[in-house]
Amino acid sequence: MFASKLTLSILRSAKCNLTSIRQMSAAINTDCVKSLLYKEYGEPVEILQVMTQTMEQPAGDQVSVKCMPSYKLIYFPVTALGEPIRFLFSYAGIKFVDERFNEEDWPKLKLTMPFGKVPVLEVDGKKIDQSVAICRYLAKQCGLAGKNNWESLEIDATVDTIHDLRANIAGFHYESNKQAKEEKLKAAKETVPYYLERLDAQVKKNGGYFVGGTLTWADLTFVGLLDYLNHMMNEEIVEKYENLKQLQKKVEELPTIKSWIKKRPSTMYQN
Repeated sequence: MFASKLTLSILRSAKCNLTSIRQMSAAINTDCVKSLLYKEYGEPVEILQVMTQTMEQPAGDQVSVKCMPSYKLIYFPVTALGEPIRFLFSYAGIKFVDERFNEEDWPKLKLTMPFGKVPVLEVDGKKIDQSVAICRYLAKQCGLAGKNNWESLEIDATVDTIHDLRANIAGFHYESNKQAKEEKLKAAKETVPYYLERLDAQVKKNGGYFVGGTLTWADLTFVGLLDYLNHMMNEEIVEKYENLKQLQKKVEELPTIKSWIKKRPSTMYQN
């Protein structure tokens, strides 16, 4: 019997240096699974993430390699809830199909979605919805989900708070009744600063990021949604909040995020 498990994604926990990572990636020389890791080394490093399955082989002692799934993101041709997902794919250097459908195609396409909503992620042809769950799944693939259970909980709570902020803004923005819209806008003018003050203080307390003094998917979620939030409020909502402004700058200057922003299609909700 030949039993073997190989995971190069444990390089982080093993604290391998940059040179050894590059040497191992070159030595294995496969296109199976590649991602970009900035978090530990501060520059683009191709990390080969290969997980072999433990197997019993009667002869040959061959190891089966589990390759990266194929990903397709299905969403409207806008940033909004799709952009944090695109940020995560881009950050990690994971290839994905960015399928943006026209509004007139939505009624027919809606019937094929699990709960008639988007964004939807296809993983090897299997559809899954709920944007936050999708982001959490991807964050685990690229080391942005926290170093322990407590940090993961803090990240989840922060992301939920960010979406509470979004829901407050969207509540007035999409209101069709004129009087109700005015009332909801008045309420938003109070609740939005309430959230932003506390999020700004959280970033300051945690060394420039939301959790743990380092980049997590909470940071990518917030910055990925900012264009959408700014559009709905018709203003730059972080302008008065220096820590959030600096967080936005840091995220948008990450090489893969910067590259994505530069090449992404021009759509609604973008500055």
